[in-house]
Amino acid sequence: MAIILAIESSCDETSAAICKDGKILSNIIATQSVHQKYGGVVPELASRAHQQNIIPVVQEAVAAAKIHKKEIDAVAFTRGPGLLGSLLVGTSFSKAFALANNIPLVEINHMQAHILAHFIDEPKPSFPFLCLTVSGGHTQIVLVRDFFGMEIVGETTDDAAGEAFDKTAKILGLPYPGGPLIDKYAREGNPHAFAFPEPQVPALNFSFSGLKTAILYFVRDRLKEDPEFLNNNMADICASVQYRIITILLNKLAKAAKQYHIKDIAIAGGVSANSGLRLMLQEAAVKYNWRVFIPAFQYCTDNAGMIAIAGYYKYLNKDFAGQDIAPLARMNF
Repeated sequence: MAIILAIESSCDETSAAICKDGKILSNIIATQSVHQKYGGVVPELASRAHQQNIIPVVQEAVAAAKIHKKEIDAVAFTRGPGLLGSLLVGTSFSKAFALANNIPLVEINHMQAHILAHFIDEPKPSFPFLCLTVSGGHTQIVLVRDFFGMEIVGETTDDAAGEAFDKTAKILGLPYPGGPLIDKYAREGNPHAFAFPEPQVPALNFSFSGLKTAILYFVRDRLKEDPEFLNNNMADICASVQYRIITILLNKLAKAAKQYHIKDIAIAGGVSANSGLRLMLQEAAVKYNWRVFIPAFQYCTDNAGMIAIAGYYKYLNKDFAGQDIAPLARMNF
């Protein structure tokens, strides 16, 4: 029997979860609204908010799980990648909690945890499988051979897919965070109303900077012709942009599945909550005879539940960290 306290603080969400024998008992997330007026996450403000939120969030997670903190067998925490100041808060708390309670520390790679979120609930993918990991900071195709045997076989050479959504939203005058708003408008629009280019990038890699520039010039030129263009066509623009971003992702994913002869396909990361991506992935599953796996919504965005399940499997392997561990803004697989 193992009870794991998990801490996630890589960006602007402070989260704590309790996992008992591979089952998530609680998953508490405190979001930060302070960044909205700045149009993006301000690192200094994020780290300050983590300091305010972390103790109440942990207390709530322990209470919701109906356990006592003395029952906790280990602390799993996000070491990286992420914002260094934010990571430092979670790392420092975890080290102090582990030291005070004489229990082991388990360091977790944030991106690996997104992938392992698929092992929280049924159905679960079989090894090996491919995972398309898409978020505001990362876009990767990962070949997953086992719980911690993962290889990045394709990744973005510039902007991430989530960044493309947020930057497009800014071009369109939508408030931050813009990705969910584009998804909302897209549901009412025609995805074929406007054509945007698909970058020609070698192998299994991605590029979104050129698409972002194309959208910028498109909007600029149309507004010159019609100042009300955005107001009159917002749904169709969002649907067309979203369609292109998703087709870029899925075309590469299909290429990877064929190259590695894999039928179990998963998606993870914040952008995996996008309704258009979920729908088109299911359509691709029918076309290519894939088995598709998508985590529950609460485990798609940054959360401690995914840190907890990753920590549980590391705990079973007795893969512990020392008190000299430090956070890493950049962290490889």
